[in-house]
Amino acid sequence: MLLGLPLLPVADSGLEWCLLSCRYRAVAFVLGISAYYHDSAAVLARDGAIVAAAQEERFTRIKHDPGFPAQAIACCLRQAGITAGDLDYVAFYEKPLLKFDRLLETYLAHAPVGFRSFRMAMPVWLHQKLHISREIRRELGGAYRKRVVFPEHHESHAASAFFPSPFETAAIVTMDGVGEWTTTSIGTGTGNRIRIDREIRFPHSLGLLYSAFTYYCGFKVNSGEYKLMGLAPYGEPKYAAIIRDHLIDLRADGSFRLDMRYFHYCQGLTMTNGRFARLFGGPPRQPESELTQREMDIAASIQAVTEEAMLRICISARKETGMRNLCLAGGVALNCVGNGLVLRKAGFEEIWIQPAAGDAGGALGAALFTSHQLLDLPREPREPDSQNGSLLGDAHAPGDIQARLDELGLVYRHHPDPEVLLREAASHLEQGRVVGWFQGRMEFGPRALGSRSILGDPRDKQMQSRMNLKIKFRESFRPFAAAVLRQDAADYFEIGAGQESPYMLLITKVRGAKRLPAADSAAGLDRLRQARSVVPAITHVDHSCRIQTVDAVRNPRFHRLLEIFKASTGCPMLVNTSFNVRGEPIVRTPAEACRCFLQTDMDVLVIENFLLLKEEQPAQGISPGHRETFAPD
Repeated sequence: MLLGLPLLPVADSGLEWCLLSCRYRAVAFVLGISAYYHDSAAVLARDGAIVAAAQEERFTRIKHDPGFPAQAIACCLRQAGITAGDLDYVAFYEKPLLKFDRLLETYLAHAPVGFRSFRMAMPVWLHQKLHISREIRRELGGAYRKRVVFPEHHESHAASAFFPSPFETAAIVTMDGVGEWTTTSIGTGTGNRIRIDREIRFPHSLGLLYSAFTYYCGFKVNSGEYKLMGLAPYGEPKYAAIIRDHLIDLRADGSFRLDMRYFHYCQGLTMTNGRFARLFGGPPRQPESELTQREMDIAASIQAVTEEAMLRICISARKETGMRNLCLAGGVALNCVGNGLVLRKAGFEEIWIQPAAGDAGGALGAALFTSHQLLDLPREPREPDSQNGSLLGDAHAPGDIQARLDELGLVYRHHPDPEVLLREAASHLEQGRVVGWFQGRMEFGPRALGSRSILGDPRDKQMQSRMNLKIKFRESFRPFAAAVLRQDAADYFEIGAGQESPYMLLITKVRGAKRLPAADSAAGLDRLRQARSVVPAITHVDHSCRIQTVDAVRNPRFHRLLEIFKASTGCPMLVNTSFNVRGEPIVRTPAEACRCFLQTDMDVLVIENFLLLKEEQPAQGISPGHRETFAPD
């Protein structure tokens, strides 16, 4: 048995001394950047308010693009109507020197094992990552010559969780793979200040533990964790005791320690080793090979242990801080099942989760940390929050959209009256047609929230398999989320009246009254054929559903579409999945939306006030081999 690793006290970050001259200006523009590791992004704040945010992947079309977010920065500056020279501060979301210290110490601790990994990493560090200030100024064309600020990674996460929240005071918990050294932290937020009080450090990491099982089950680390979570309900947690006995010593207060003899991420290029494989009865599953009951049971097991750890950490935060509200961020906060458990059982009255909880959200946190913590700009908590529905990206003018549709030779209907358009779209959805939905500003974060979405009728028994296999081109077992009118959510799902999940970050159960009796005793993926509720397309095999509660404040047009669909069908929800196919980022431009529409079995495309029907389009369409026909907008 291992010794538990306590939550360590944290010293002051050393940034409080920084009385920055910009605090005396009437307007303060702060650009936050995350780059070079995963999900590069840029966020622009003006006087502590989020103006714009975008991920680089949406521009380059490289999923989780880690490169410098040059196009995302340009997008943010355009939306604010400023240039790089107008910026007062640029904040990078972590401390490169401290991260380099961790890498060197880790390599030296395992030398000579791990030399291959060391040899691959060092050139990039020595030529680029250790010179972030230089890189930022170079990428901004030399127009920016002022200070670059470096909060710590988990300070950025904590800031992204608390500052946009509607709370004056709250406990803050951050959990991810690793930042510089920290992997888990507990702190508090009050007014325009945050403080981190306790932390767990690398290599002991709940995020890396989950990623190790993602790798072992044959999915890609840093993107396949969603698949592992979706696979878990098909299995039984038969291996949970083995995980607790051999891999993680999880204490009652949420502190934990991993037995590193079973892992390889410190010294190699894989997450697990031969000892790990022997513990679970065989080598890692080969990617794209057939899924077996073993992978389903392993997924269920690590999901159960992760939920238990998340709950214990958050209960500890409740006891330590005495706060009634909780804010969450970090990649582990994207585990929607664990979030639902925390909401129900951790003892907090309300929780708020940063929609871009991973590294992209670090850019947002860095911008707000600089604005409030360093510049001392005031913060006024707002209802429902200050995240603006996470609709923070760029939008497209009707004239530009029409010009692009004409250029592509597509047939469309223009509805100047939005109500007419919404009624026609709702009619197509009622008929069982799949609708691509492109409206307003692009979402920031991994979830489509009714701006770049693919929509369907949740009452249709075939909708899940059709959307997975013929539109998304992904695994059939992947569940879909429900976008439901906030006022009706408690009628269908086991949440309290008035409780919300606006950013699709909570999983809850479908109410018993809406469930259907099981038709047979199918096992494994064969359970997909069973209809489990009156809304089968969004009901997972364990009667769970990831929900997005939709209100008229954050997304009025999407809310109105749901109202019209409910008035016609009695059903207050739609299937909502991201507007993309497997392996590609969510679409950003009308051209990308048209390409996805024409290359899949999508039936209808709605782009602002333009509606396109598949059967009316030119017969030649656009084949997958001719994607270059569409230049980026």
